[in-house]
Amino acid sequence: MYASKIRLLTLTALFAALIFLLTAYLHIPSANGYTHIGDAFVYLAGALLPPGYAAAAGAIGAALADLMTGYAFWAPASILIKALTACLFTAKASKILNWRNLLALVPSFVLCVGGYYLYEALWMHNFVAPLAGIPGYCTQVVLSSIVYAAVGGALDHLHIKSRLHLEWRKQS
Repeated sequence: MYASKIRLLTLTALFAALIFLLTAYLHIPSANGYTHIGDAFVYLAGALLPPGYAAAAGAIGAALADLMTGYAFWAPASILIKALTACLFTAKASKILNWRNLLALVPSFVLCVGGYYLYEALWMHNFVAPLAGIPGYCTQVVLSSIVYAAVGGALDHLHIKSRLHLEWRKQS
C-alpha cells in the first residue's frame, strides 16, 4: 500500500520536473509567450498516472515553468489548463497509445488553444489582440502530440506499464 503511494508520488514529481524542464528550457519564443513540447509529458502523465496525480504533475510543472521564465502572467491559466488536459487521458488502459488517448489529443488541442486565448482575451478585455498567439498554441499542441506518440510508442514497446508495476490501474 505505502510502496504504491510512494511510487505514485515519485512518478508525479518526476513528471512535474520533466514538464518544467521541457517547458522552461526547451522553448521557442512566440507572439504571446513561448511554444514548447512540455505538453507531451502532460499527456504521458495522464496516460500513466491516476487523474489527480497526473493533474498535479501538469499543473506544477507548467506553473513553475511560467514563474521561472518570466511569464508569471500565464501561471494561473497553465495550472487550470494543464490539470484539465492531463485528466483527458486514461491510465486504465494497458498501453499508453490507445484509441482513447489518441482521441484525447483533439480536446487537448481545443483546451490549450481556446483556454489560453480566452484567458488572455478576458484579462485584457480585448478579443482581437490575443488572436496573434493562436498559431503558437497550435504549433505547441501539434509538436507535443508528435512527441507524445513517439515517446508513448517507445514506452509501450518497452512494456513500461507492466515493468513499473502500476497497480493503481486495478485499484482505481
